[in-house]
Amino acid sequence: MSAADLKVLPGPGSLSPPVTRATPTPPVRFRGRRRWWAIATLAALLVVGIAAEAWRASTAAMPVSYVTTAVTRGAVTRAVTASGSVNPEITIQVGTYVSGVIQELRCDYNTQVRKGQLCAKIDARPYQMIVDQDEANLSAAKAQLAKDQTNVEYARLTYDRTAGLRERGIVSQDTLDGAKSAYDQATAQVELDKSNVTQHEAGLRAANLNIDYTNIISPVDGTVVSRNVTMGQTVAASFQTPTLFLIATDLTKMQVDANVSESDIGGIRVGNTSTFTVEAFPNHVFEGRVTQVRQAPQTVQNVVTYDVVISVRNPDLLLKPGMTATVRIIVDSRDDVVRVPDQALRYAPGGLKSASAATAPANARARVWILREGRPVVVPITTGLDDDTQTEVVEGELKPGDEVVVSEQSGGGSTASRSLFFRL
Repeated sequence: MSAADLKVLPGPGSLSPPVTRATPTPPVRFRGRRRWWAIATLAALLVVGIAAEAWRASTAAMPVSYVTTAVTRGAVTRAVTASGSVNPEITIQVGTYVSGVIQELRCDYNTQVRKGQLCAKIDARPYQMIVDQDEANLSAAKAQLAKDQTNVEYARLTYDRTAGLRERGIVSQDTLDGAKSAYDQATAQVELDKSNVTQHEAGLRAANLNIDYTNIISPVDGTVVSRNVTMGQTVAASFQTPTLFLIATDLTKMQVDANVSESDIGGIRVGNTSTFTVEAFPNHVFEGRVTQVRQAPQTVQNVVTYDVVISVRNPDLLLKPGMTATVRIIVDSRDDVVRVPDQALRYAPGGLKSASAATAPANARARVWILREGRPVVVPITTGLDDDTQTEVVEGELKPGDEVVVSEQSGGGSTASRSLFFRL
């Protein structure tokens, strides 16, 4: 220990002599460990850098192979997919106008009915009592009319005699006026009786109409697809008419009510062709045509959809009401056009992403790569319709049979895997 490593410290008292203490110094072994740790870290980084550079140089020297596909000629079809339900084109809800107990039931599920056929009958006895009462009231009103008409004739004769006596001065003017008043009152009573007769006739017609309403008949030719009433059940037609039967007019004419999202509804027009499948026949593709695009929105959990009606023929009666349909509506199509796969539009040498015509609007400029002497050469093209698999080529130096590059591979793996390694 040298003198420079000593410090002079005051003693506990002011007269005490100074005390000399030694300051500890780091051991030589600890300082050497830190130096070796720094050297080891630098060496490891150097080794990693050299290895990465060597791997990069080796992969750069490896030959690159290109995956190509042929340019084809065919159809490009853009479609909208949706789900919906199968329903008859015209469905009639048969209800009841009067209340009562179901006395007869003559129609059931799948019953073929004709227009005017009796399907059910409500107990008509309470309404028959009203008919009988109205008939009695009408008879009484008619009898009263006949009586008052006879009274009018008598009052007229009395007035004529009194008028003759008044001319000879036998009776007073007051007597003549009383006869005239009696005649006028009798005439007015006859008119009142006629009104009462008309009123009772109307009541009788209403009662007979209610009697007719106790017969539940089919208004159209069709098939009963639903029955909501049983024998002996009491139906009440007070505020809302109950639905007793559901009749489909023609099951050979069906429609699909498809729920199309608001993002796809803009391209759908009346007359678009459509195909769909149902779970009962997954391998059978049904064809239809859009007949209506309804304007009323349907909002469920903040998702807005619109009802698109698709008409379809059902001659074999394979489609049944209520089936779930997976619908594909063809919005636009091109037949016999030059087309390239969308993957070719997304390719660029070296694994870099290029501007893709698959996400560009129609008639946009894009580019593809074709092989010439083993090297990819860019070819500008103008794209048209895209169906998410193939894209129409409107203009460009491409013809069917040309091989366009869709990806590339090397001995160290594809460009996508190498870029993933560098990101890691």
